[in-house]
Amino acid sequence: MKTATVADLRNNFRRVSALIDNGESVEITKRGRVVARLVPPVTSKPKLVKPDWKAQIKAVWGDRVFSAAEVKAMREAELEGEEG
Repeated sequence: MKTATVADLRNNFRRVSALIDNGESVEITKRGRVVARLVPPVTSKPKLVKPDWKAQIKAVWGDRVFSAAEVKAMREAELEGEEG
């Protein structure tokens, strides 16, 4: 565990912050006594957010309903691009 004085914390915060970012705990001292302990946060697994496909489709296409001919034309255009 690293130690830093209150003055170090005030004057060299970037250096102390870098230690904490690297996973080290830092004891803060004032007049030779420990007054605080800074520790990195406990990391937990981030929550997996599933995409809202329905909302994305609505944002792109709105409430539009395609006819069978339009769907066929779009599909043919996609297949043309894949060949080559």
